[in-house]
Amino acid sequence: MTTHDLPKGMVTAATRPNELQYMPGFGNDFETEALPGALPQGMNSPQKCNYGLYGEQLSGTAFTAPSHQNERTWCYRIRPSVKHSGRYSKIDLPYWKSAPHVDPDVISLGQYRWDPVPHSDAGLTWLTGMRTMTTAGDVNTQVGMASHIYLVTESMQDAYFYSADSELLVVPQEGRLRFCTELGVIDLEPKEIAILPRGLVYRVEVLEGPCRGFVCENYGQKFDLPGRGPIGANCMANRRDFKTPVAAFEDREVPSTLMIKWCGQFHETRIGHSPLDVVAWHGNYAPVKYDLTTYCPVGAILFDHPDPSIFTVLTAPSGVEGTANIDFVLFRERWMVAEDTFRPPWYHKNVMSELMGNIYGQYDAKPQGFVPGGMSLHNMMLPHGPDKSAFEGASNAALKPEKLDNTMSFMFETRFPQHLTAFAAKEAPLQDDYIDCWESLEKKFDGTQGVK
Repeated sequence: MTTHDLPKGMVTAATRPNELQYMPGFGNDFETEALPGALPQGMNSPQKCNYGLYGEQLSGTAFTAPSHQNERTWCYRIRPSVKHSGRYSKIDLPYWKSAPHVDPDVISLGQYRWDPVPHSDAGLTWLTGMRTMTTAGDVNTQVGMASHIYLVTESMQDAYFYSADSELLVVPQEGRLRFCTELGVIDLEPKEIAILPRGLVYRVEVLEGPCRGFVCENYGQKFDLPGRGPIGANCMANRRDFKTPVAAFEDREVPSTLMIKWCGQFHETRIGHSPLDVVAWHGNYAPVKYDLTTYCPVGAILFDHPDPSIFTVLTAPSGVEGTANIDFVLFRERWMVAEDTFRPPWYHKNVMSELMGNIYGQYDAKPQGFVPGGMSLHNMMLPHGPDKSAFEGASNAALKPEKLDNTMSFMFETRFPQHLTAFAAKEAPLQDDYIDCWESLEKKFDGTQGVK
């Protein structure tokens, strides 16, 4: 992972002041301060905070959530958040949709695949460049998700955003972005992901554009690391490889706009300063980034092909044990060694709905047509699997150890049906012939043939 110069005017706790710094660990209780002595010790709410700061808590869970699930961060800021909020007016972001969103003119029942959504000549920010592909569940009851493509060419200028509806899982495919948040600065590029918590204020800047990537908007319980069960303490995604930014703040008196997503609608308020004014903080509710190349896959080393759940990086639980609101699953470089085994993903239909994206390279079950930047959707209880070339190749291959190289695809999987938006069905580059990839599969049955 790379580091870059700090945003202009931002003060940080970094020991090397011209570079971004991160703290390791997933779900850790962190403490960090951009000015010495700004963080109270031994208590959360002193009568008077140093530097004339205000103490304020940001709660990511209910106050009475079990201690192992309770998430909150204490912030020590130049102004309390009520000074970043005024009278709101509605704004329109027509391409960003929330569930429930069922377009009567769109058929979501089917197997779909898209080429990369192309860049346009229009200048697009993080908000105006968001394009919703599917929605699932209900944002108002905080279950389900939405999947988006982002196309970003311009930085947000004195404009800030937070979602009261959801946390966002960001998966870059092209270009480099900077997220200047209340709790620190994250730089993000392909092969990395970031999680932006619900309620966290941030501004998005372009470091190298144009930028394109995928977003999973999680309405439900927060993403967590999956239980490893008999795998034990190691492999898959390790907690130490997740990185949370150190404290950084802006003390800027400039006319600014704060935009909020709340119950699927967008609003804005005008303020006279930057809201990124947290000088110190401690807690476990914070943004985080993760380098996907540190994900250590596990798999079969003798025979058979395990379920794709073995590749789960993050999971957001539902009210049904073992059935996720969302799983984020990664298919990266790995060795295939199973004997007498059909190695690519097998044919199946599933209670889960699977939306896939290609970050780079070639996916083993679809050697043709599923290109970097592209997406596919196999909705709940709809059959899918390898196309003919993948089936024939895997059925007749000499089963030597084989390295799947230069490949990284992922899946947003949810227990809910995913409904296509009008953009996904009518504007995005849908491959009309995708369903035909199984057309040439042949009947091979011969009841007169003996068992080999």
